[in-house]
Amino acid sequence: MEKDDKEPIKNDAKLAEEPQAVWSKPIDERFATPEPHQVPPSKVKALGAGLLVVVSLAAGFAGGWAGQNSRDDAAVSTSRTAQQKVISSESDLINSIAKDVGPSVVSVDVVAQSSTGGGFYGMSPQTEQGAGTGIIIASNGLIVTNRHVVPEGTTDVSVTLSDGTELTDVKVVGRTRATDPLDVAFLKIGDAKGKKLTAAKIGDSSQVEVGDKVIAIGNALGQFQNTVTSGIISGYGRSVQASGSDGSDTENLQDLLQTDTAINQGNSGGPLVNMDGEVIGINTAVAGDAQGIGFAIPTANISGLIKTVISTGEFKQPYLGVRYVPLTNDIASELKLKVTRGAYILTSEQAGGQETIVADSPAAKAGLKAGDVILEVNGTKIDERNGLTVLLNQRSIGDTVNLKIQRDGKDQTIKVELEAAP
Repeated sequence: MEKDDKEPIKNDAKLAEEPQAVWSKPIDERFATPEPHQVPPSKVKALGAGLLVVVSLAAGFAGGWAGQNSRDDAAVSTSRTAQQKVISSESDLINSIAKDVGPSVVSVDVVAQSSTGGGFYGMSPQTEQGAGTGIIIASNGLIVTNRHVVPEGTTDVSVTLSDGTELTDVKVVGRTRATDPLDVAFLKIGDAKGKKLTAAKIGDSSQVEVGDKVIAIGNALGQFQNTVTSGIISGYGRSVQASGSDGSDTENLQDLLQTDTAINQGNSGGPLVNMDGEVIGINTAVAGDAQGIGFAIPTANISGLIKTVISTGEFKQPYLGVRYVPLTNDIASELKLKVTRGAYILTSEQAGGQETIVADSPAAKAGLKAGDVILEVNGTKIDERNGLTVLLNQRSIGDTVNLKIQRDGKDQTIKVELEAAP
C-alpha cells in the first residue's frame, strides 16, 4: 500500500506471504509481527369468428399492453422518485456529517531530514516535504494522525484548520515504533491563534459491520483540503504490508478495516466516519494495484493510547515484551501446533538469533517462554480481527491483564502487569 499522507516523504519472523497495497501507503500483504499485528378451431365456418377472436385478442392485448405499460411507467416513475428521495436524503446526510466533522480535520504539513546515497562520504542529508491529515481529539489541541505522516527525522510540523488558518506551533507528542502494527502518532498544537478547536466524536469501531456506510475526509494528494468521499465497510481484520509510494519504509499493519471509500495520497491520518458522525477509523493505506481497496485503523484498537495521551499529555504505550507471529492454518501446521489462532512467541533460533522475551519486561516477569502461544487477552481471542499488540494497545499502563496461553499442548492463565514501552 502507499502511504496516502506524506507522499513524497518516505516516512521477525516472516513465515508466510499475504496480498499488496500503498500508503494512503501501497500494500503487500504479509503477516509477521514484532511487538516490544468472505441465485383446434373448426376450419371454414370458424374462420371469421377465429379472425374476430384474433383481432379481439390483439386489441385486448394492445389495450392490456398499453395499460400494463402505463402501470409500468407509473411504477418506474414512482421507483425513480423514491430513489431520488433516498439519494437526496443520503446526500443531505453526508453533507451534514461533513460539515459537523470537517472542523475537527486538519491538514498536516511536514519537513523532515532523511539520508540518501550519494555525496562524497556516501550519505548526504536530504530535506523532504510531505503532507497528510490529522484529527483533533481534544479541544486543547491534541491531534491523532499516522506515524508515517510525521516520521523519524521530522524537523518541522504545521497544521491548517478547516477555515484555512495555518498554525505553526505544533510538536510531535509521540509515535508508535516502526515495528508496531499500529501506524499512529500524536501531535499537539501550542498556539491556536485564538481559534476554537473542535474535537471529533470517537465512535466504537467494534460495532462496525460489513456493508455499513462510511465517509472519509482528508487532504487529498496533499493539496485538496477536506476532500469528502463515501463508500462502505468492505471487510475487517485485514493484515497488510504497506510501504511508501517508492517502495520504501515497509511496515506490517494488522487488524485493519477495509473500505471501498476513495482514499488518496494525503488522506493518511484522516477520519473514516460512520453515519452517526463518529470517527471509527483512521485512514492509513490504499492498495496500489487495485481500485476501491483502502484501509483504516479501527479506533477501538487505539482507545487506550488516546485515553492515555488525553489524560497525561504524554505518549506512553503499554507493552508485553515478546517477539511473535500471528498464527494461521499454514503456520500452525508448519510448527505442528494444536491451535491455529493466537500469538506464537518465537524461539531465538526462529528469530535469527534475537532474544524473543525482552529482559526485565512484563513478559519476562510473568514467566512467559519462547514457544508459548498466547490465545486470549482478558477473554478476547487473538485472531484475524484481534491481534496481540492491538489488544494490548486498548489497555493502559499499569493494567493487569489475564493471558490465556498454551504451553506444551496445555492451556493455562498467566497474569501480567503492563508497563510503558521503553
